Amino acid sequence: MTYKTEQEDFWAGDFGLNYIDRNNSEPLLYSKVAMWARMLSKANNVKSIRELGCNMGLNLVALKRLQPSLTLSGYEINPQAAQQATEFNVADIKKGSILEEINDPKVDLTFTMGVLIHINPNHLDKVYANLVNGSNRYVLVAEYYNPAPTQITYRGHEDRLFKRDFAGDLIDNYGCKLIDYGFVYKRDNWAPQDDITWFLLEK
Repeated sequence: MTYKTEQEDFWAGDFGLNYIDRNNSEPLLYSKVAMWARMLSKANNVKSIRELGCNMGLNLVALKRLQPSLTLSGYEINPQAAQQATEFNVADIKKGSILEEINDPKVDLTFTMGVLIHINPNHLDKVYANLVNGSNRYVLVAEYYNPAPTQITYRGHEDRLFKRDFAGDLIDNYGCKLIDYGFVYKRDNWAPQDDITWFLLEK
């Protein structure tokens, strides 16, 4: 398949497979359950959630453990990761690029986690549009934060990780309003994550 950006090719290939191996662990899943309990504490009446860039589906598994009645779905560009996410049997998984327009029925909350940082900045608006247009009410982004756009080397690769104020973009350009936000430190004693800053927004 031909993609629009180098970053899509990067994650659809071997690097995406290596990511699966690095992040497939029970302790990480436990941390995700704890994090989701915090992130959703101020979100009301959420019954359906869609993840853009779900990789092997650990966030979706964590959400299902937290609230088994949730209806979950996800999009993933890497075929093997999408297959693994499907095999968890907790969500409807579709293989595809989140830079393409998504016309699925709306859900109560859409989100990305550690995904926007890997999107070519010139194509971020396409993902933002899918997040906002696909949600009935809430959008959540959990990414690396920086007040100004910047690019940093990612595991020896250039132009593969971009930090910025993603939530600020959604507030300024898409009319979202801030409901809650927080930070999960990699040295947290109970449920560490990779220095993720998260923002819960409402349309």
